[in-house]
Amino acid sequence: MRLHTLVAAIGAAFVLSGCVTSRGLEPQGHLNEPATLHAEKSLARGDAPSAWPAADWWTGLGDARLSALIDEALKDNPNLAAADARVRQAQAQSGAADADRTPTFNVGGGVAGAHLPATVFPAPLGGHFSTTKYGYGNFNWDLDLWGGKRDAFEAAVGSQRAAEVDARAARIEISTNVARAYVQLGYAFDQMDVAKAELDRSRSSSTLTRQRVAAGVDNQIQVKQADTEVASAEREMAVAQRAIDTARTQLAMLLGKGPDRGLAIDRPSTLSPSAVAVPANVPADLLGHRADLVAARWRVEAASKDIDSAKKEFLPNVSLGILAAQVASGSDNLFAASARFWQVLPAISLPIYDGGRRRANLSGKDAQYDLAVAQYNQTLVGALNEVADDLAGLDTLGAQVQAQQRAHDAAQQAYDLSQQRYKAGVGSYLESLVVRQQLLLAEQRLVGLRAQQVDVSVQLIQALGGGFRPEAGDQPVAAATTP
Repeated sequence: MRLHTLVAAIGAAFVLSGCVTSRGLEPQGHLNEPATLHAEKSLARGDAPSAWPAADWWTGLGDARLSALIDEALKDNPNLAAADARVRQAQAQSGAADADRTPTFNVGGGVAGAHLPATVFPAPLGGHFSTTKYGYGNFNWDLDLWGGKRDAFEAAVGSQRAAEVDARAARIEISTNVARAYVQLGYAFDQMDVAKAELDRSRSSSTLTRQRVAAGVDNQIQVKQADTEVASAEREMAVAQRAIDTARTQLAMLLGKGPDRGLAIDRPSTLSPSAVAVPANVPADLLGHRADLVAARWRVEAASKDIDSAKKEFLPNVSLGILAAQVASGSDNLFAASARFWQVLPAISLPIYDGGRRRANLSGKDAQYDLAVAQYNQTLVGALNEVADDLAGLDTLGAQVQAQQRAHDAAQQAYDLSQQRYKAGVGSYLESLVVRQQLLLAEQRLVGLRAQQVDVSVQLIQALGGGFRPEAGDQPVAAATTP
């Protein structure tokens, strides 16, 4: 008879639970596949495919000081400490979700004393002070019939994995930012060299022009033009100094140090662009070589498990409780057999009416999943376009550098000829100074383009994952799909 009663109760639970339903609530987001974004033409290049960037890619730039700065930044940057703290926080949350799946057991005890008035409680209870001693043990277990708590735990693990990958992504970002700031510092020093040379040239030109005016060869118009060139050169020196100060400050921030640390950074050596070619099958393989994509996929996976957990809340659940206790009054022995009692408390919860709480919760989880999918899709679109844009940038910069190199060589030859003419007494010194101005402008443009080449090559390395290599547990076990 008892078995029939239990079966009837469970059957009634299924029927009554239909009053609170998740029907009509589904997420709308769909994950993009790299093949659907059509990046083949943009990523096609004539050179042979290469391997993905190495974990210590910066060593390929051949500058030991840069390597030391990156190592320092990876050790002391506060953003990395924050990323590590977020990992520990996520680990604690997944640990709490795992603990929520297990039974609980508590013990306790105490002594209570009370004086009951005889006018309310007749003897022997009333009219005197009495004590009661008690001790108990309490066992509770939510059976989690449908696995809702397991889904919540797996969602927490997904968030933990995302935080762990985010911490590795932060290190990649720090390394590339240090390299780019280092390149900018070197370029600023190059700008300063050109500005100083131009200032010397413009001052020599101004002095010579004044001599020619005194001799009646030129007039005040030429003097004012020469003064303008001197002022412009002084301004360029100030601009270059500001660029040096900014780059040093940025490096100090990346190193996690005060501004004086930046002042101690010497002039960098001239870096050459890293030889970066397109690895084979970039669109598909990028999913495993970009830390931000892996982290975004984990967040989709976690959101999917959150939906599963929220759906299980619409189903009936069974829990089990056991209470064992010892109670004795006055001087009675607490551990006597007569002081013992125990009870078993199986319970069934039936979600019949909750004012829409469960539906609102599930709707929020659906929206969270759609947001995670949208962020993943946006990260994927951005990653492919970053790679394509950086590749195109390197191609065009290569062409610009070659053209500017020819212009620089021609300007150098023109200046050499003007010097020969001046020394032979055919040309004037002023003519040579004017030709030198064109040479300095060509040199300024050339060093700027070369700095851009190195900067874009570093950006391409970052776009290709910055040396990220998936480790065991980095990738979701199964591809996240719409629940």
